[in-house]
Amino acid sequence: MTRFLPLTLVLSAATFWGVWTLSDPASAVGAAALAASSADQEAANFGLCHSGGGTNCVVDGDTIRYRGIKIRIADIDTPETHEPRCPAEADLGAAATRRMHQLVNAGPFTLQSIDRDEDRYGRKLRILTRSGESLGDVLVNEGLARYYEGGRRSWC
Repeated sequence: MTRFLPLTLVLSAATFWGVWTLSDPASAVGAAALAASSADQEAANFGLCHSGGGTNCVVDGDTIRYRGIKIRIADIDTPETHEPRCPAEADLGAAATRRMHQLVNAGPFTLQSIDRDEDRYGRKLRILTRSGESLGDVLVNEGLARYYEGGRRSWC
């Protein structure tokens, strides 16, 4: 019996550790994020559309061109950069555009479909995520966007 004691202790410890980590919510979240990040398959070198981009570029804070397809980021609304209604909107729109440019160039992401495929302008409606987190949420949390609720609302 004593010669099996070390093996029994090792197996008991391994079993305890396995059960403990599987029941730990933080471990579950970490595992979900890891699984999500491995699913992030989309990537490109994005430019800015207004300065010579085209195939892969950022139009503004809530619109990109990816592989030549215009995509409206469906979960957010950012200030207009094309015909802004006031200087504050122009400034915030430029900041949102720069930040989205950084985010899409920061590594692979996922394009998630929503209940509608396109908007009335023919843009694909998608939510961009990385490791399970919406890139739109990043802009909202940084004060550069708001959640899209339909229609136009003033930024001035």
